[in-house]
Amino acid sequence: MANVKPFKAIRPSSALAAQVAALPYDVYNREEAAEKVKGHPLSFLNIDRPETQFDPSMDMYADCVYEKAKEMLDREIAEGIFVQDEQKCYYLYELTMNGRTQTGITACVSIDDYLHQVVKKHEDTRAEKEQDRIRHVDVCSAQTGPIFLTYRTNPILSYIVCHVKEESPVYDFEAEDGIRHRVWIVGDDLAVAAIEKAFAAVDALYIADGHHRAASAFKVGMKRRRTHPAYNGTEEFNYFLAVLFPEEELKIMDYNRLVKNLNGWSKEDFLERIRRDFTVEHVGKEAVSPSKKGEFGMYLDHDWYRLNVHPDKTSEDPVDGLDVSILQDEVLGPVLGISDPRTDERIRFMGGNHRLKDLAAAADETGGAAFAMYPTSMEELMSIADEGKLMPPKSTWFEPKLRSGLFIHKLS
Repeated sequence: MANVKPFKAIRPSSALAAQVAALPYDVYNREEAAEKVKGHPLSFLNIDRPETQFDPSMDMYADCVYEKAKEMLDREIAEGIFVQDEQKCYYLYELTMNGRTQTGITACVSIDDYLHQVVKKHEDTRAEKEQDRIRHVDVCSAQTGPIFLTYRTNPILSYIVCHVKEESPVYDFEAEDGIRHRVWIVGDDLAVAAIEKAFAAVDALYIADGHHRAASAFKVGMKRRRTHPAYNGTEEFNYFLAVLFPEEELKIMDYNRLVKNLNGWSKEDFLERIRRDFTVEHVGKEAVSPSKKGEFGMYLDHDWYRLNVHPDKTSEDPVDGLDVSILQDEVLGPVLGISDPRTDERIRFMGGNHRLKDLAAAADETGGAAFAMYPTSMEELMSIADEGKLMPPKSTWFEPKLRSGLFIHKLS
């Protein structure tokens, strides 16, 4: 059963929350992050990506870079930019995008639940990507970016959330991308106890986004267990920061594919080849947004096509039956020669927050092809995680993104 506990959050003062809140560190590359922090000294991206404080020639993984993150965080806490609550609380975090609202409970989740797969993952992680966040968390002695978790809807938790939201929020602001953020503090003893008890009856939590952050938090916690002289299991490093949303409120967006070239195929031969496995309909200039599972939009040589996979190419296996798997197994791998989409430089990915005309424009730049995907479903995600299986890379794109800097969990 899930061990989800309240904590004493370090969070921005109410007047500064909008200036502090920042998109996650991994949304940007180094150059984009450096540009983004210009003129925004309070943006948490300065701390999340501390290499922005140095000349571009500096090794972004140098020890002094992580020490800079700790220095900035400690200074801003001392200056009152951040405050810490005196009692352990839960926090409601509501995000509204394009008229759709989702509300999560911000809390700390046991690393033992991660170890014993009460917290379930659907993607693999790469050690080299974990290492940066391990060092950031360890040096700062703080988790600064929450892991995005989901759970099957629980009526008790839904009731508590609705009741708390009748009160005034402590934060209420609209970010520059138009997404509204609101936060409530849940400090009432009865409400806190009820939330903790309700989560204790939840069988499983699922990582929606933040697999590398979760793995990094777990490894820092285990490292501190080994080195802590009086470890008893109650220390803050035994928990990681998360926002937990009921699955019914979440929406997975499409995660589209761009391929730089046709791997030596002519346009005509390529179309003829994929007709072995798909029906191919020439649509023309109107973008094709797939309307059902097994349907794909393909942009090739300034025109759109609608592809529908042949029934004998589908699978009852939850992973092999994913649209992203079908495209990989029938087109990207055998035809276009992309055997490992994690490392092949000929493929790019574009989240569903971009328009299909942007996808087409990107394909025009390279002379390759683009594929518009039908989104993976929440049920597919949870079923795969329940079976202990993993999705192919870039299977899910969640919007809106949680902001970093609104909640900080100190490990000591």
